Amino acid sequence: MAKTVIILGATGLIGSLVLEFLLSDERYSSVKLFSRKSVGKKHPKLKEFIVDVLDLHSAKDDFTADEVYCCIGTTKKKTPDQDLYTKIDFGIPAEAAKLCKENGIKVMAVVSAIGADPKSKIFYNRTKGAMEQAVLDSEIERTYILRSSIISGNRQEKRFGEKIGIVAFKILSPLFIGRLKKYRVVRAESIANRMVKLANSDEASRIVESNEI
Repeated sequence: MAKTVIILGATGLIGSLVLEFLLSDERYSSVKLFSRKSVGKKHPKLKEFIVDVLDLHSAKDDFTADEVYCCIGTTKKKTPDQDLYTKIDFGIPAEAAKLCKENGIKVMAVVSAIGADPKSKIFYNRTKGAMEQAVLDSEIERTYILRSSIISGNRQEKRFGEKIGIVAFKILSPLFIGRLKKYRVVRAESIANRMVKLANSDEASRIVESNEI
């Protein structure tokens, strides 16, 4: 039978690509989006739930599916307040994982980041690490956490500093061999594609490093 899927973060770079993949994938009959604003797209499979994503539990009754793709993420520039940053980068994926467990959703794929470590002294890495742990602690049947390096792709918003970093990392990529391979720039399309492939595989729950994407 065709599946129902939930996407969180469909207005972002990776989430928008996941959305395109799933709308054209015959294995899926329904694609649910939970977000604070519409993606502005019409499709027979598409159903949007405009909600406060910082309070996902209020949408528990509608949060039903076979799979969940969590592509939530913010930046220090967009969200300088650390409390709000934590509510977004940690709180939304953690709450989504709880809802997966409560509502019997067996598959969850989550975008994280290289260097994620709940014990890190770096706020960003510590937040991502705590998020990963919270998601894994929910004990969903199959959980995939993708730790991406710097992501390249066509973003709607302009990030001049990030573009410079991407160019620099692309130039240096040939030097990243062995253990350093995970620091190579990764394409957003590759992350989105890997998420869909993992969700439709029989692989056990695992953390996927950037060089495996």
